[in-house]
Amino acid sequence: AEGLAYGESVAEDLFPGRGGADWNRTVEAIYDPERMQDTVRAEFAAELDGADLGPMLDFFTSAPGADFIRLELSAREALLDDEVEAAAQEAAAVAIADRTERYELVSRFAEANDLIETNVVGGMNSNTAFYLGLMDGGAFRNDMTESQILSDVWAQEPQIRESTTEWVFSFLLMAYQPLEPADLEAYIAFSETEPGQRLNRAIFAAFDDLFVDISRDLGRASARYIVTEEL
Repeated sequence: AEGLAYGESVAEDLFPGRGGADWNRTVEAIYDPERMQDTVRAEFAAELDGADLGPMLDFFTSAPGADFIRLELSAREALLDDEVEAAAQEAAAVAIADRTERYELVSRFAEANDLIETNVVGGMNSNTAFYLGLMDGGAFRNDMTESQILSDVWAQEPQIRESTTEWVFSFLLMAYQPLEPADLEAYIAFSETEPGQRLNRAIFAAFDDLFVDISRDLGRASARYIVTEEL
């Protein structure tokens, strides 16, 4: 659902008024749920090969671990609504400014799982892949090199970091609002264990591979419309 919405924004930014139903079908094919699931499962399994899965399964199949999964999914779906997202950002800004107890707990959780840095790297990787896809499709003709793309993406790092930090805290504070502090302490404690760290690395590695593939495909697909307009 997030991908389809993002596809609309790509069309509006790069070739407004010309995507239409054909572009929508292209984006739907790129964000095919079965393809996405297969990619993530394969990479996730490879990353966890040889790991002791027992502690991971124990935590996330019992309270409070199972509650975290339910609340994270619910919050992610709710944030598809622009008004809900705006309200979550405002609430997070207040919590951060006041340095509330919940903010301090969520901040420790984000640090234990390296959520800011890893998401920033993932965002930069996806942006790079998108530009490389545009280049593959001829959108830049010969006016852009791979080294220039990398330089441009690095220049975006402060903006990516700011938006990532805002989103992470908006999401986490919203998702975990119903939980008791002791539940968050339990999640932090698990996240700091070797199984927790191994699981977190596997999740990010699997999704990073997926989003890099998707971003490059979106770039290539976008290039077709850009080149057509130029012709």
